[in-house]
Amino acid sequence: MAAKYKIAITFLVLGILCFLSFGLIGSEVDENGILREPFFLIPIGWLFLFLGLFSFLWILYKKK
Repeated sequence: MAAKYKIAITFLVLGILCFLSFGLIGSEVDENGILREPFFLIPIGWLFLFLGLFSFLWILYKKK
């Protein structure tokens, strides 16, 4: 597998891992009524997914 595919796959895997870890960590409301959740994982996950998709599209574009 070429290095260019490894980069795109790495971005996609990192994005999926961000969403999985958000689901596994979970959310809770503490005794003061404040919601505690790892919200930062959602936008980072979307960023990695879009970077992976963009990388694949760029690779396909460069092949032509």
